[in-house]
Formats: sequence, structure tokens, C-alpha cells
Amino acid sequence: MSTTTSRAESGFAYSRDYFENLVDTALAHAKKLGATDAGAEASEGCGLSVSVRKGQLENVERNRDKSLGVTVYVGNRRGNASTSDFSEAAIRQTVQAAYDIARFTAEDPVGGLPDEADIAKEHPELDLFHPWAIDSEGAARLALECEAAALSTDRRITNSEGAGVSAQQSHFFSAHTHGFRGGYASSRHSISVAPIAGRGDDMQRDAWYSSMRSADELASPQAVGRYAAERALSRLKSRKIKTTECPVLFESPLAAGLLGGLVQAVSGGALYRRSTFLLDSLGKDVLPSHIDVTEDPHVMRGKGSAPFDDEGVITRARTVVDAGRLEGYFLSTYSARKLGMKTTGNAGGSHNMTLRSRLTDPADDLDAMLRKLGTGLFVIELMGQGVNYVTGDYSRGASGFWVENGQIAFPVQEITIAGNLKSMLMGIQAMGADAYNYGAKTVGSMLIDRMKVAGA
Repeated sequence: MSTTTSRAESGFAYSRDYFENLVDTALAHAKKLGATDAGAEASEGCGLSVSVRKGQLENVERNRDKSLGVTVYVGNRRGNASTSDFSEAAIRQTVQAAYDIARFTAEDPVGGLPDEADIAKEHPELDLFHPWAIDSEGAARLALECEAAALSTDRRITNSEGAGVSAQQSHFFSAHTHGFRGGYASSRHSISVAPIAGRGDDMQRDAWYSSMRSADELASPQAVGRYAAERALSRLKSRKIKTTECPVLFESPLAAGLLGGLVQAVSGGALYRRSTFLLDSLGKDVLPSHIDVTEDPHVMRGKGSAPFDDEGVITRARTVVDAGRLEGYFLSTYSARKLGMKTTGNAGGSHNMTLRSRLTDPADDLDAMLRKLGTGLFVIELMGQGVNYVTGDYSRGASGFWVENGQIAFPVQEITIAGNLKSMLMGIQAMGADAYNYGAKTVGSMLIDRMKVAGA
């Protein structure tokens, strides 16, 4: 939390100093009980969520939660316990519970806190905290404006699943006995809407949203509403197509999901359990030679930014894939030790991933990518969870558009696209310049050379 932001301004009930005292109390009690090592984290989150539908207020929800988590090591045995009660008696009971669990847990030779050499000593300020001083009336007004913009876009927008505004913020402080001490505050705000187009048998829905650390950077309610409506309208008169094999263009938000599949496949848990289709892939080609993937945890206001990972390990910018070749895994301290490697500062996940193609021209917008697709399928929605990360087999329900000679011919629905993630990733022919930030991933539209499309 910035030193210039007071507790009242932030909406928090507890101060950083209070959390430091809680954590220090827990660590001291763990040591008193005889723990070899210990770690603790105190956190608090609060926020407001408002939803409207068809011009009427539906829900106003305020959330506030707090937690103290304690991890205790007795040799190589680990115990963990948590509480939402910050009283001194509750802290002692929680530490005792973690200690008792550790005493009776099986030994794990690779368990333990991170090595002191890996601990983040400096914590860069990444501008992640921007509290939004909005009340329920103001949030409802923005949500109503967003939905009204969608409904007024075209008379064929006939209904709405609603619009919502959310303002969320949290802060924490963490420390452990290998010398780590740190914490920070962060915020995430959003506005969203889901309009419905058409009537009777020809009804289509779509949705859009804007999400940022700072409310000042959110798209306007009107822009979000209009774009969601245009997406729903574009899907009217959808039809099935015959089963075929063809190139497939993934819209940029969906392409971010494929990048997420790569990250999951080369993450520590999957690797040491040997449950991934990219086993032993370090130093090998996992993408075409024109593709690079980078990770940068220190992007100012980035949605995946962090000065240190969940274990207090330093985070660094790095190249994950260089000219198609995998240069690094995503490892926590535990998974790294299981693999006989070093942590990459990814306990808790990846940070601000970007996938780029060396072939992408600044003029490669979506229209240009449709021309590159030629004749094939442009996918804008995926359904189901049909991805097997052990084998790489991929099968998802899909909706989108059939494209002929580089032009959208008609919308399609009730189809399934199938392939294998390994060959799909190696089959990336082109990436669009229409880069979109989806969570902690930034990717343009992605053209895959060939996939099976099951239709009528």
C-alpha cells in the first residue's frame, strides 16, 4: 500500500503495520513451539459488485474478507492452518494447529522454504493499487449506461442477460524465517454486459467487458455496450457447416487461452508428475521458429505484475520461448527441487506473458488475418473443457464465422473443433497485430494451419 494512501481512503480495515505485527506474532510463536522454519501471511480484501438487467437494479453485493495463513516446518514435515480471527488466542491456536499437522505429516525431502539466495531483497513499486471511490448508486448508473448502450445499438437487440460493475482491492503482508518480508496492495475493476439479439429460433448472445487496475483506464460504458451488441448482432442467422478440415483463425482472447495451455504444459506440477504432453521439452522446439514468448513481472499496472512470487522469490523478466525453442519452465521452489532445477519465481503462476511472431507486420489487423486465413473458420467463442494436458488432445465446442476468399461469408454455430495442442502450437502460421490483453496474457489473433471441424 502506498504510504500516501490512508486506510480510510483505501477502504481497508487494517493497516500494513497491523499485518506486520500479526505475522511477527505468528512466527515468534512457531519458533517457541520448536518449528524448524515458518512462514505467515495476513491479507484483506474488500469490494463492491453491482448488477442490473433490463434497466432495473438486480444485485448490490459488498464483500470483505480477511485471513491469516501459517505454514510450519518441523524438519522436512510441513503443516498449514489458517484463521479469519485476528485475536492473539486465535493466532496461537492456528500456529499450534499447523505445528501439530507438521508433526504427523510424512517427511518430504524436497519440502521447505525457498533458499535465502532466491529471496527478493528489493521490491520494485509497480503501481498496482488504485482504489475506486465509487458507491452503489454510481456503480449502478455506469452499469445501466452500459446496458442501455447495448440495447439502443440496434432494434434487433431484444434482451439482455444484464450488465455489471465491480470494484475490488486487497492487500497483504507476508514473511518467513529465511529472511523474506514484503507485501503490497492491488486493485482490479471491471465493467461488463451480455446482450441478446434476435427473436424466436434465431437468438444469439455475446458479451464484452473492460478490466483494469485503475478505473480511469476502463473503456467507457457506452463503448463496452455497443461492442457487445455488435458482436451479438454479427452472429444472427448462424448455421451449421459440414464436417471438414481447414485452417482456423482464433480471435485474440481465445488465442490467449492457447498460450495458457502452453504455460500449463511446461509448469512444474505437470512436469514432475509427468502428466504433460510437453515432457522434457526444455531446449526443444515447441512453437514455430517465428514465434517468441516473453514474461515480464515488472510491467507498471500490469494485471500479472508482481515484485516477488507467492513464496517471496524474486521475479525477473525473461524469454520463455526464443525462435520457437523452449528456454524455461514455470517452477516454484518445490517443483524445481523435484526436478533438480532452480525456481523461476513462478509460485502462484505466470506473470504478464506476451506471444509475438517475427513475421507480424503492423498492418496485420483482423481484416488482414482473415485474408491470410483465406477459406476456413474464424472462431470467436469456445465451449466446454475438452483439453487433455497429458496427451494434448483438444476438442471444444465452437462458434464463429465461415470465411471464403478472405471475407466473412456467414456465422456458424454448433460445431466442434479438434486437434492436438502439440501440433496446433507448432502449426501457428501467423499472428495478428491486433494484440489484446486477456488477464496476464497479451496475444493477437492466431492462425493455425489445420484442424478438424465437426459440423452437420
